[in-house]
Amino acid sequence: MYWGFYAAPALAGSKPDLGVAVAKKLAKRAVDRNRLKRMIRELVWTAQASTLKKDVVVKLKKPIGRETRGRLRKKEKELLRSQMSGLI
Repeated sequence: MYWGFYAAPALAGSKPDLGVAVAKKLAKRAVDRNRLKRMIRELVWTAQASTLKKDVVVKLKKPIGRETRGRLRKKEKELLRSQMSGLI
């Protein structure tokens, strides 16, 4: 599992918050870190708008792109997206 997913109940009367952490040590290229953050934001915001009414922090726990010389490929993106969807 590549992701750490932490949730806490949102305060009454406030909108749920989101925190995303993708370390440079785990995803070398800035392009890939930004792409992962956008993907996470999209998935969590849609879940928070419909069913998930909690504050959420998502953290990348394992390095990505080791087999592809540090680049995030389509196959890896789909794997990461499916794991993240499974957590939500």
